[in-house]
Amino acid sequence: MIKVAIVDDQKLIRNGLVMMVNLQSDMQVVWTADHGKEALLKVASSQPDIILMDIRMPEMNGVEATALIKKDYPETKVLVLTTFNEDDYIFETLKAGASGYLLKDVPPEELLDGIRKAIKGGTVIEPNVASKMVKNLSRIDENTQNEIRMKLTPREFEIAKMISEGLSNKEISELLFLSEGTVKNHLTNVLEKLKLRDRTQLAILMLKNQM
Repeated sequence: MIKVAIVDDQKLIRNGLVMMVNLQSDMQVVWTADHGKEALLKVASSQPDIILMDIRMPEMNGVEATALIKKDYPETKVLVLTTFNEDDYIFETLKAGASGYLLKDVPPEELLDGIRKAIKGGTVIEPNVASKMVKNLSRIDENTQNEIRMKLTPREFEIAKMISEGLSNKEISELLFLSEGTVKNHLTNVLEKLKLRDRTQLAILMLKNQM
């Protein structure tokens, strides 16, 4: 059973998400919170598997809450629910360790699939938001592109590209006919070579440089 927490200052959205999640046979909402500060208090007493996190909230926003939660509870996944006008916040939240982001008007089945994907270690990237973010980022540095390609082997680059597309280790292993352990070893090498903390930072780097 996937334990889900929901953090959003809009009661209507919270209640709708609770109903949708609790209808699933493999998920259960363990708690909800109005803002990041309340989420920090609740996660300390009841740690969920994944948190659906709003960005703009009173008391403490989603960026601050994500950073603090991931620092103390690194195994807890955070999936951001956002709107188009929050690109800077999204980028900062992903850097803080969120597993991805989706729009609040995403179809229910996509949100539920996103939760399951994040739990399995995938990066959940909403295509429309990703495209908009990339357009708003600074100009692509060709030197950075070349540096990434030079540091990675062809196989490592292939896996890094797949991670930026949101695939989990299991999905990559099936596509490349490799064991999950081999994929994990390649990922570890990629992160070390590029001096990155996790797969989400890798996905951001690849997207930012349009790799």
